[in-house]
Amino acid sequence: MSGRQGERVAAAAGDAPDRIGATFAGLRAAGRAGFVPFIMAGDPDLETTLALLRAADAAGADLIELGVPFSDPMADGPVLQRSAERALAGGTALPGILEVVARFRAASDVPVILFGYANPFVQYDPERLARDARASGVDGLLCIDMPPEEADDLQPALDAAGIAMIFLLAPTSDATRRARVLARARGFVYYVSITGVTGAAAPDLDEVGTMLRTVRQETTLPVGVGFGIRTPVQAAATARVGDAVVVGSAVMQLVEEHRGTHLVAPVADFLGRMAAAVHGARDSHGPV
Repeated sequence: MSGRQGERVAAAAGDAPDRIGATFAGLRAAGRAGFVPFIMAGDPDLETTLALLRAADAAGADLIELGVPFSDPMADGPVLQRSAERALAGGTALPGILEVVARFRAASDVPVILFGYANPFVQYDPERLARDARASGVDGLLCIDMPPEEADDLQPALDAAGIAMIFLLAPTSDATRRARVLARARGFVYYVSITGVTGAAAPDLDEVGTMLRTVRQETTLPVGVGFGIRTPVQAAATARVGDAVVVGSAVMQLVEEHRGTHLVAPVADFLGRMAAAVHGARDSHGPV
């Protein structure tokens, strides 16, 4: 990034709201965890994606992960692999995704996190990505196959634009690995609750709780928990140990099941039930 370009992006970042930080501060003050649904952009098309974003907002989502489809989604299970394939077959690409974010942002302050793989982000160009994502209203980016050691080209541009680069921790992350990740993490930390791919199995919440207690001694960032959470009961249980609960495969499985019909309504109903479970989990009278 050239000096003048960096100054312009930094100036823009200085004016950008910290929606992620404000959201987690509000959740902390309310004594509840956040609900974070995942939606694959472009499945089945971008207009439906916009409708699903709006439905997630109305259902009570605190943040939203918006998937950027990629042809080799190695960390995704079968449901999200098929979802990405459908999106790519329909011609979904980053410019169209960012346009959808901008349209969503015009009427919502819910933070949006781009979730994807390195290839589309790097091919788009880090400076251009940071500029365009900031302009559209993106708040964070999680590049699932880009560890901190490989983020030197992408993260500085995102930092300058005020976009949080979110990194992953896993059950196998030892103290040295956690230190490297937490030194670079922004916004929140995404804890992968199982080893393997998305949607493969339910997490062992005793193990998750043990790891999260350790991580909280090492960072003040919120910790979201994802992978393997499919039901309101599981979401509520996860909300009792994590700062946020991420649900992806279960959402996109509904999209797959209801293709060719009015799919937004059943997805919205599911999102509402999941949000209620997460938000009421720490209240003894809340829904589980």
